[in-house]
Amino acid sequence: MRSLLLTVVLLATLTTPATAQPPAGRGAEPGNGPERHLVAAVDPPPAVTAARGENRPEAVQGYPRRTLLREFPEHPTDRSIKLGLAPYHSLAPRLNDLQRRSDRISVEVIGQSTAGRDLYLVTLTAPETPAEARRQDAWRGKIENNPEAARRDVLLRHAYKAPIWINANIHGDEWEGTDGALRVIEDLSLTRDRRVVELLGRHRVHVNLTANPDGRVAGTRANASGFDLNRDFATSSQPESRAMRDLVQRIQPVLVLDQHGYVANTLIEPTTPPHGQNYDFDLYVKHGYAGGLRMEQAVQALGHPEAARPEIPFRDYEPGVWDGWAPIYTAQYAMYHGAVSYTIEIPMRVNRGDYEAQPVPELRRRSAINTDVVEATIRGALSYVCDHRTSMVDNQVEIFRRGAAGEPQRRLPDGIVPGFGPEDRYTTEFPRAYVVPVGDRQRSGPAAARLVDHLVAHDVRVTRADRPFTLGGRHYPIGSYVVDMHQPKRALANVMLEAGRDLSDAVPVMYDISGWSHRLLWGASVDVVRSGRLDVRGRAVVAAAPTGSLPATTGAGFALTLTDGEDVAAVNDLLGHGIELRRHEDGTVVAPATARAEVAAAADRHGVRFTPGRPGGTPLRPVAVAAAVAADELKALRDMGFDVRPVSTAVLNGGFDLARVDVLVVSSGLRYDQLGEGARAGVDAFLARGGVVTRGATGARFNADTGVLPVRAVAGKEDANGVVGVTGPTGRPDHTFVYAPHWFTDLGDGVEVVQRYRQLVAGHWTTRPDGSGGQEEAAGQAAVVAGTSARGARAVLFGTEPLFRDHPKGLYWQVADAIYRTAQ
Repeated sequence: MRSLLLTVVLLATLTTPATAQPPAGRGAEPGNGPERHLVAAVDPPPAVTAARGENRPEAVQGYPRRTLLREFPEHPTDRSIKLGLAPYHSLAPRLNDLQRRSDRISVEVIGQSTAGRDLYLVTLTAPETPAEARRQDAWRGKIENNPEAARRDVLLRHAYKAPIWINANIHGDEWEGTDGALRVIEDLSLTRDRRVVELLGRHRVHVNLTANPDGRVAGTRANASGFDLNRDFATSSQPESRAMRDLVQRIQPVLVLDQHGYVANTLIEPTTPPHGQNYDFDLYVKHGYAGGLRMEQAVQALGHPEAARPEIPFRDYEPGVWDGWAPIYTAQYAMYHGAVSYTIEIPMRVNRGDYEAQPVPELRRRSAINTDVVEATIRGALSYVCDHRTSMVDNQVEIFRRGAAGEPQRRLPDGIVPGFGPEDRYTTEFPRAYVVPVGDRQRSGPAAARLVDHLVAHDVRVTRADRPFTLGGRHYPIGSYVVDMHQPKRALANVMLEAGRDLSDAVPVMYDISGWSHRLLWGASVDVVRSGRLDVRGRAVVAAAPTGSLPATTGAGFALTLTDGEDVAAVNDLLGHGIELRRHEDGTVVAPATARAEVAAAADRHGVRFTPGRPGGTPLRPVAVAAAVAADELKALRDMGFDVRPVSTAVLNGGFDLARVDVLVVSSGLRYDQLGEGARAGVDAFLARGGVVTRGATGARFNADTGVLPVRAVAGKEDANGVVGVTGPTGRPDHTFVYAPHWFTDLGDGVEVVQRYRQLVAGHWTTRPDGSGGQEEAAGQAAVVAGTSARGARAVLFGTEPLFRDHPKGLYWQVADAIYRTAQ
């Protein structure tokens, strides 16, 4: 624990505003290998008032809220130990001890990691009675749900405890955020300094102590499922991500710090442009930039030469190098909930190659500096919020008020903060509403229900119509869903549902993906209503209505047309129960009329719609899949119910017998030219009878090395990504997702084109310096091809990314259809 003297010195900044230094001009090169990261948060079981978009504990308790944490056995191989940092098993005992010694600290378990470790939420605040806590909760709800009244509430502006959220260790091998936060937790819990008492009387400081405990122990960036949690916010595929999503709704922070590593000198956001076009950026940038300068000064005051020149991307980097565009990162996602938020990158690398190569004393020297930097940024941020609490609360109120009123975004003048210019100006025009129809106009019932449930889980308000209505010149049946864009978190609703934007001509590079769209990629039919009066009677949605159904008459059985991953899961469910299915050439799967009870159960479980079947088709049997794939693809395949056996070059060389599988899926970790003689013979034997599905560069190389299909794969620019329009057979989606896209030319005999590229809808896709690899070159080319090799292998080759990061859920069934097709 830090000494009391150091505590007092550092806390002195809480009442002494820092003097902002004029920013340097843009153009400096970024630090050595900057990395982008996400946040984690979790909620105790909430009683969800979904009609008002609120998540809160069912019985409001006062503070402190003490929890006797279970203590985990010592884990001697915890990778943090080598660095002199706190191993995971030490956290619960320390927190239990602090709860015994202080009435300013509360600890809750807000969920479990993928591997079952507890996620700790630490709250630091002055004691509150249950009545005082209820009043704080009521004010928090008022800010979101009645912002017009909130901005007139003088008592709220004076007595509301502004929430602050510190998120630590979302990337498991970026450890020190936890340790720096622990220092602050211990000091704020135990010091007698009156300024701390004043701070905690007007604020609640919430700390997600380790967002990724599994990665912390193992020393991996990803969680135990292999997912980068700082890319998962808009998708929420992982339990840690869902916990963070729920937490940010529950506490509604005015300021967020997401602690990461490692960028030489230290990096403190705000970001470069492009900034997300859905933000009310005028309500972010003033506090965002000034708060960043305050943290910069706190870091410089440490006196560490290694952190003497912190980098603020907005000030110091070229556009696109460290953008604020995608809602997949912690900081950028939190802004949609009304926060001024930051990614912080500490300076001294101690992970990956350095973890193994550097001597222990050097690693511990670096980690000590990093821990100091984390602590300094937290203290600088607390100082800033203390000085600007009322203005930051007013800003959050105004964000929600503009959304509820449906007001247009403000035009920001050049120089609103030093350096702000035309390159920073990104805005959008919000539609009046989105409609998710039901009935015959809905492409996929399960996809529509999944989308609605996802929106509601993210605090987007959705209404289900209790009578037919007309909107935007279209007629909709009872039960259709409406997303009224006059709502507090309209920006979040829109970033999920809009198409997005082609940024290729706006900036030369982007940090990560720059195109996504739940409307275009999640498989549901969603209509956009641009303008007009909205008068739809209905009820607020808590959960989407059931979508499973069976026909009254069966014909030749029960038919299921594959349009979603849930359709595939239903098929594999029936196969797993021993039901004899048949598959038609168009991909429709038919169950016999005698299986009505099993079909009804599958329809209910998966929300799928069966129609009368027709005779014919070929038998469809359970498919065993050997998959050399990435973690996200493995999850998607298993979620669809496939029996998947992970393989790789090493696994095949180790003797894995491909005779036990029907289809080989190749997208990652398998090189035919690196197989030993026995493994190669096994692959060759498999290719004489089995099916092959490939994706991306690894899949294209596998096809070229084995000669499965006579095609030439052309690689697009390596960082090209986004939502692309496509053409293909009737019933297939009009859009796909790409990252490092490929296309296929010089198609030989027997190769058919399943899908062709059209134009990029949203994302970033430029050419290489030599002019190759661009979207114009790809337009009209084959994105997906299929055929049968001279060896007899049936194959489908994808140049797209249909299973990317568990996100484009409306595309999953295409991979399943390829698996069924090649297995026959």
